[in-house]
Amino acid sequence: MILAGDIGGTSTRLALFDGDPTPEALEVYRSREHDGLEEMVGAFLRAHPAPVERAAFGVAGPVRGGRCVDTTNLAWPVEGASVAQAAGVAHVRLLNDLEANAYGLAALGPDDLHTLNAGAPDADGNIAVVSAGTGLGQAGLYWDGERHHVFATEGGHVDFAPRNDEEDGLRRFLASELDHVSYERVCSGLGLVNVHRYLAGGRELDAPAITRAALEGDDTASRALDLMISIYGAQAGNAALTLMATGGVYLGGGFPPRILPRLREGGFMRAFVDKGRFRGLLERIPVHVILNDKTALLGAARAAAEGSST
Repeated sequence: MILAGDIGGTSTRLALFDGDPTPEALEVYRSREHDGLEEMVGAFLRAHPAPVERAAFGVAGPVRGGRCVDTTNLAWPVEGASVAQAAGVAHVRLLNDLEANAYGLAALGPDDLHTLNAGAPDADGNIAVVSAGTGLGQAGLYWDGERHHVFATEGGHVDFAPRNDEEDGLRRFLASELDHVSYERVCSGLGLVNVHRYLAGGRELDAPAITRAALEGDDTASRALDLMISIYGAQAGNAALTLMATGGVYLGGGFPPRILPRLREGGFMRAFVDKGRFRGLLERIPVHVILNDKTALLGAARAAAEGSST
């Protein structure tokens, strides 16, 4: 029996798996309504008693030495040892949340993906995962010629590189408020809020409200969403080049499925391939939207099955 978790800035999913991709039990918690992961694990196991043998959790932030202290969008750190005690196991495996997403790709079927770009029919090699949710996460899978090996990155926090006057104005607008303007600040749920504030003269709406308004035809919201999508495409193309992700780019997180009609309009892919001399390389890379919102849970369960460690 495996306890798996997907720990995000907005919500936390906990599930039990017993050798099958369908969870035996699943609960979703609002992350900021709880004092820590230990509290949620305790509540989950009281509601679903089970002889847990292994546990793994994907956490929104860098994981070092079984700890995630510098959590990006979480209100509290995650300590592997104390979570293991709450789960009643000797050890837990902590992973970056995008690392867990990358592990979960192997569990996905054709119905779990929507293809934005088919790419080359014989595409293989490294893979990049670029996920827009509350924040912007990135991970990679290195191809050794026989199998993929997952690794974490914090590529969502690299410097935002404007491509035109409008984006430069956005960067200057945010630089007046922030010490560091990263891609996460302009390409995520938080980023959409920032982009909309820039275009709306400081008026602030939350990301769901902006998305709804954009899909209903509101001009400012629509411009904000299109600008964010273009920036998302540009950064996904950057990730593809950085990792030489000829095996594919996967768009994870909660945001891409919600704006799928807009992604299909082509702004994302136009920005993705707009890399000058490397346009041809980018055009041959498959690009998929992950539709299965349990991918990180499946990945954490897979990582736990491979072996637990703090």
